[in-house]
Amino acid sequence: MRIIDRYLLLEAGKLLIGILGVLLLVTISMLLLRTLEQVNLGALNGDLVLRFLGFQVLRDLPTLLPPAFFLAVLMALGRMARDSELIAIAAGGMGPLTLYRGLGLVALPLAALTAWLALDTQPWAAAEIQRIRMQQSEQATQVAGLQAGRFYQQEDGKVTLFVGHIDGDRLRNLFIQDNRGKVSHTVLSDAGLHWMDPQTGDREIELRDGRRYDGNPGAADYTIASFERYQLRIPARDPSQDVTRKRSTVPTSHLVGTGKLEDRAELEHRISSPLAILCLALIAVPLGETSPRQRGTGRMFLAFLTYFGFFNLQRVAESWFEAGVTPAWLGGLWYQVVVLVLVYAVLLSDSFWLRRLWRRGSMPGHRAPVPQDS
Repeated sequence: MRIIDRYLLLEAGKLLIGILGVLLLVTISMLLLRTLEQVNLGALNGDLVLRFLGFQVLRDLPTLLPPAFFLAVLMALGRMARDSELIAIAAGGMGPLTLYRGLGLVALPLAALTAWLALDTQPWAAAEIQRIRMQQSEQATQVAGLQAGRFYQQEDGKVTLFVGHIDGDRLRNLFIQDNRGKVSHTVLSDAGLHWMDPQTGDREIELRDGRRYDGNPGAADYTIASFERYQLRIPARDPSQDVTRKRSTVPTSHLVGTGKLEDRAELEHRISSPLAILCLALIAVPLGETSPRQRGTGRMFLAFLTYFGFFNLQRVAESWFEAGVTPAWLGGLWYQVVVLVLVYAVLLSDSFWLRRLWRRGSMPGHRAPVPQDS
């Protein structure tokens, strides 16, 4: 390994670790807030917070590596350009291939790691997340496991239940918000009972001596009624449900060769992360090769547009491919080639290495000698 290769590997590697650490802190903070909100709503047990959060980080990690690598390379090359190190490299007879070779020592192992995370770890983590959610939903449906003083959501959030006090099979200070129909129902009761239907496995909740408010928020046609008995049925979960029904939880080996458009779209979505690292490595070199006399504002603005354009175009391409807008032979990875060609087309006339080769070819000392008559 050459000295310049080790130098590029060290510079890009240090920045990659720092940027990835910052992105992980921001991501973990956001995921932790969402997880604690689910705990507060009763959709998740407090003992599973760290485990649930860890699976979420593993699921999202492959999508964080490409932008972290792109920003790290841009910052490393920008610093080298400001300190005239790129000019020194060019003066030493080393062209842009030297930069590509040095950055490849970072990009290739990182792309391999991202491929393993995206193809193997990500679907496993997504399946574990789905399994935890289904287990918690099943436990929440079993009213005997409720805790007093907390809100619980059933039926994908369509039914909200609050129990102020629980004494065996007796419930007190109940609140139910039922949005399963066209009209929203709000039920309040001071007392009630709960039991399980032995034939269907459904949970039955009977409220006594309460009030019911029927109407949608914002509408004036509310109906208020009193009742002696009000019964609510919470269906048991279908045991035939499988966590692998979500396509993001299907193992990669099951997506290969199925012939389904949805499976191919999911497979290309997983492959896009490691390919994005290689594509962004090719884009970052011309974006970072500015002269010390040039202002880097234009290049940084173009890098900013490239960054957001790349990942936004990724979502558009995947949506078009899954919806059948783009032909099957084109796939959903064409956006990477488009961005790569556009960036090189914009920067070709302003390339530092191209101007250097042009000046070298136009110098008098490099012209071929003119033959003399004898």
